[in-house]
Amino acid sequence: MDTDVIVIGAGPTGLMLAAELRLGGASVIVIERRNERSWESRGIGFTARAAEVFAQRGLLERLENTEITRQGHFGGIPLDFGVLEDSHFGVRGAPQFTVEEMLENRALELGATLRRGHELIELSDTGDHITATVQGPDGRVEYSAHYLVGCDGGRSTVRKLAGFDFPGQDATCEMYLADVTGCDIRPRMIGELRPNGMVMAGALGEGYSRIIVCETGTPPDRDRKVTFVDVADAWQRLTGESIHHGAARWVSRFTDATRQVTEYQRGRVLLAGDAAHIHLPAGGQGMSIGVQDAVNLGWKLAATVRGTADAGLLDTYHHERHPVGARVLRNTRAQGILNLSGNSVEPLRAVVAELIALPVVARHLSGMVSGLDIRHAPEEDAAPLVGVRIPDRELELVGGGRDRVARLLQAARGVLITTADSAVTARLAAAWSDRVDLVRVRHMPAGLGADGPPLESVLVRPDGYLAWVAPGGGELVDALRRWFGAARPTGDTPDADRLARAH
Repeated sequence: MDTDVIVIGAGPTGLMLAAELRLGGASVIVIERRNERSWESRGIGFTARAAEVFAQRGLLERLENTEITRQGHFGGIPLDFGVLEDSHFGVRGAPQFTVEEMLENRALELGATLRRGHELIELSDTGDHITATVQGPDGRVEYSAHYLVGCDGGRSTVRKLAGFDFPGQDATCEMYLADVTGCDIRPRMIGELRPNGMVMAGALGEGYSRIIVCETGTPPDRDRKVTFVDVADAWQRLTGESIHHGAARWVSRFTDATRQVTEYQRGRVLLAGDAAHIHLPAGGQGMSIGVQDAVNLGWKLAATVRGTADAGLLDTYHHERHPVGARVLRNTRAQGILNLSGNSVEPLRAVVAELIALPVVARHLSGMVSGLDIRHAPEEDAAPLVGVRIPDRELELVGGGRDRVARLLQAARGVLITTADSAVTARLAAAWSDRVDLVRVRHMPAGLGADGPPLESVLVRPDGYLAWVAPGGGELVDALRRWFGAARPTGDTPDADRLARAH
């Protein structure tokens, strides 16, 4: 094999996946058809859950000049995400190219190989390995690997070559977007409805503003090349303001097409990000869901190629992320109806605004759009907290000192946090100490188990979701085997008390 995993596409999803695979001990080659990194700012922020994911890998602090805000919207209707405890809407002021630069640097630091100027043209899945044929500067090159992951966007070549089904809804409208300078454009961060459409605008820095223009009744035309004049004409028709005297760093278009593959894995080929699902990028959910796909998949795929994974671990990628993707498609379609249908839906908007004023509705929608309410539950009878994310909390360690949950997850390993005074938990976990870190704390983080008995221990997956809790979560050994594979042979098990003291 040339590598354990081939990743096609060096956007945020592919680069995040490459870094996660390296943290998990897998070798990876990233194939990217572009010769250099894109400087387009397709996304200018990400959701609260994506921010947590970056923080859990020590990456959030690498992004400069960002703004964390609790103000957001649902389909253009204002929504205060502060209704969720210590939550926020997400991060603004992070153009996609800055996120890509940060993630590329991280993946390369960890030892990933990046091949730019190479385009995938053929795939062959033999059943025991996969071969990718790419066209590079020096001609055709073949790479072989255990698995290949398509992170190559909405028009994914991997998806087409591997024959994935991609059902959904065709586009009904198209939107222009551009980074414009030389104009005095009033901010319209959550969008402003006009009689015949919607406009959005926000400052990007360095004198640039990001604008989005959607005219109702404009049929999608993927073949026509969009120009700044097209964008400026549409802006003037909707707002009465001329920006023709300005200039654009780049212009593009997107639509409200909504599609999702029926399966996230076929044989040794997997899909993540826009290759697996396309939707209206409402509320910064586009890049955010792709990054979360990558973090869910990375540790599972790395454990699989290393031979430490339990049978069926890789299957949980589809079982967990497909429902999440389907839910994002539903909420973004709903937001598109509210925000892109002009005056015809004003009665519906009025009713939804009344509902959002109710705290229970605001909490529900905030959890949905932020990604904070995702639950990956393995069985229907699982303990209530199993499968939910663990919030970042400060921990008071046994023996002195303090730490934070996010920092404990930076190595992308499992973490067993326990308040148990006996050494039983430590002895049980010792056989998995090569994959799971043991951390003894004086008390569990606030906000966990608030509606039930006090928790004694929690097992946290590398992606920050709870795999087991005590009391009420069943046998710890069963959870360790399910998520981290078989125990090491007894002769390789370190002394449990020494391991506990080390933490």
